[in-house]
Amino acid sequence: MTIQEIKKHLSNLKTIAFQLPDGKLVPNHFHVTEVGKITKHFIDCGGTLRNEVVANFQLWEANDYDHRLHPEKLIHIIELSDKLLKLGNLEIEVEYQDTTIGKYGLDFDGANFLLTTKQTDCLAKDNCGIPPEKTKVNLSEVGNTSSSCCSPNSNCC
Repeated sequence: MTIQEIKKHLSNLKTIAFQLPDGKLVPNHFHVTEVGKITKHFIDCGGTLRNEVVANFQLWEANDYDHRLHPEKLIHIIELSDKLLKLGNLEIEVEYQDTTIGKYGLDFDGANFLLTTKQTDCLAKDNCGIPPEKTKVNLSEVGNTSSSCCSPNSNCC
């Protein structure tokens, strides 16, 4: 989700809820303690220089049970951050404390903002000798077709 998309969704909401990948909701007394611009400048394992930039929201909860962040307040925080940090329409990454700081993508289901899982990946598979993933075939389905070489009457075995 981008900066413009979250602002659009927030403008149509009365309350804000963030849902974790396991379906649990972030407690509704959360704070957005940071909105930042994160630049990652790195070299992948194939030697290619890369640069990634994302907007970062940090969610945090405390014993402040009466606190509720309203959509218009978060829009204001985002707009102030954009003015000072020049966020433009960057993709958003969300940090949230679980057993360690988790990094999540962000989506929206019409009611809740969904914290989506992120995965590591090799960005230079062709340079590292990692073979491309092969298409998986369900052999039980293949055996049910009359043109299959693996059918009992195919004389292939």
